[in-house]
Amino acid sequence: MHNILICDDDKDILAALRIYLSTEGYRLFEASNGFDAVETVRTNDIQLVLLDVMMPGMDGMAATARIREISNVPIILLTAKSEDGDKVLGLQIGADDYITKPFTPIEVLARVRSQLRRYTRLGGQISQPERFAVGGIELDDAARQVTADGEPVALTPMEYSILRLLIGHPGRVYSSAQIYEKVWNESANGSAGAVAVHIRHLREKIEINPSEPQYIKVVWGIGYKMESEKRK
Repeated sequence: MHNILICDDDKDILAALRIYLSTEGYRLFEASNGFDAVETVRTNDIQLVLLDVMMPGMDGMAATARIREISNVPIILLTAKSEDGDKVLGLQIGADDYITKPFTPIEVLARVRSQLRRYTRLGGQISQPERFAVGGIELDDAARQVTADGEPVALTPMEYSILRLLIGHPGRVYSSAQIYEKVWNESANGSAGAVAVHIRHLREKIEINPSEPQYIKVVWGIGYKMESEKRK
């Protein structure tokens, strides 16, 4: 049974989420503001957070940033706004996904299941902090922090998940389809282009010369791998 925190200042939204999720057997924790949401994550074993953006006091954006200081639990933002800028800001702060209101039970459950699968498969539920290092690249999975030669690197959730997969298995080659299935938790049909774009963006952030990468290598005709040692 997974523990899910639902947070919204609208009682009708909370009631709807309670119905959707309780029927699937999830154990629910509830909050109506960002302060209570952060404290709930701090004091309980929460595996996923559904968090409203527009709330009085501490809003969802601020709560997301605070939660990221103490936990790498998946966060799905609930927003009535349709502007792409708000969605991008939420992802940059540390949210993993978003759902635009009004939403349907099918959409909520699909996104919750997807994030829980990713969290479990990529080692989100860990009893001890996990750190990975290859050359000058270091990843602290407990803090969800990445540094390159000592400098912090800001990655999107997808970029982080791809790096976490590759650096966690240095030297192992993953096809584009395998990367897509493990990170997106979806069928890999037509996935090669999406993976290539994210790999390119990731290289631009961690490689000194992205056109001649030292860390994330292409194995032609097969896929990608993280070098087990930095090549000179």
